[in-house]
Amino acid sequence: MRVFRGLPNAESRAPCALTIGNFDGVHRGHQALLARVREAAHARGLPVCVMTFEPHPREFFNPAGAPPRIAMLRDKLEALRTNGVDRVVVEHFNHTFASQSPDAFVKRILVDGLHARWVLIGDDFRYGAKRAGDFASLKAAGERYGFEVEQMQTIADPSGARISSSGVRAALIAGDLDAARAALGRPYAISGHVVHGLKLGRDLGFPTLNLPISHKRPALAGIFIVRVHGVEAAPLPGVASLGLRPTVDDSGRVLLEVHLLDWHGDAYGKLVRVEFLKKLRDEEKYADLETLTAAIARDVVGARAYFTALEGAQAAAEGAPGSRATGFSTSATDRIR
Repeated sequence: MRVFRGLPNAESRAPCALTIGNFDGVHRGHQALLARVREAAHARGLPVCVMTFEPHPREFFNPAGAPPRIAMLRDKLEALRTNGVDRVVVEHFNHTFASQSPDAFVKRILVDGLHARWVLIGDDFRYGAKRAGDFASLKAAGERYGFEVEQMQTIADPSGARISSSGVRAALIAGDLDAARAALGRPYAISGHVVHGLKLGRDLGFPTLNLPISHKRPALAGIFIVRVHGVEAAPLPGVASLGLRPTVDDSGRVLLEVHLLDWHGDAYGKLVRVEFLKKLRDEEKYADLETLTAAIARDVVGARAYFTALEGAQAAAEGAPGSRATGFSTSATDRIR
């Protein structure tokens, strides 16, 4: 998959099948839309192209009131790749972009910039200054410039509820990881490169992997049981803190810290993916480091119990010792007991 920051240069432009949106989370509704683009693209011999925005338009227009982010750009791009997208154009959303008329957007972006031949939009899609462009105007523009336009209706879950980024965001804010998983079609996860921190966790007896969070308001926050991919060949069990670390830091910087259960080694620079399994509690500010350390110790006990119960349940279901479904090797299982 090729990723372009802004419109491709002239040498990289080629006719494509296109869809446009924020794609925060790339949930099952997005996945259905992308499946339709793939189908149309393959039928016409075209590559699948997605245009998305950075920052989110609502962050540009109302930074203080914008919704929390579900996914960092890295994770959004990876989800698009796994859904068969060939090209992603990450358009910088700024005043110049936002002030384009609907006609200018179509001519500059869709026709001249991307050479779109087939375009799919959702039922709530609007474009151009003051969101003046809609499906009818885009359809008319397509007839004028020679590209097809199709609209896709909202995708609903089995209960009839609309699958949306707002719904995923609400589930994450509530700490309901099962609801988020159902809407996403996969466990919620955050990926990033492990960076050096203050080494405070090591001093407290609980060394951590530190992953910086690029946006200030992630939808998920608190203390979690997690599974970490990318450190070893098999995923490793752990406990994670995602938030502001109010006991030890007043900078307002968001950080994801992960303590791996009984693992020791150097993971600096590795690209890891932290899969969130269960929320243990909200983040708290403690009076001192001793109280903080005791809370972390309780979290570790809870995580060990969770993984032991999970292994036992899966082993019983499979009718054999051990569990392949957790992704832990026998040695890892032995370490967490």
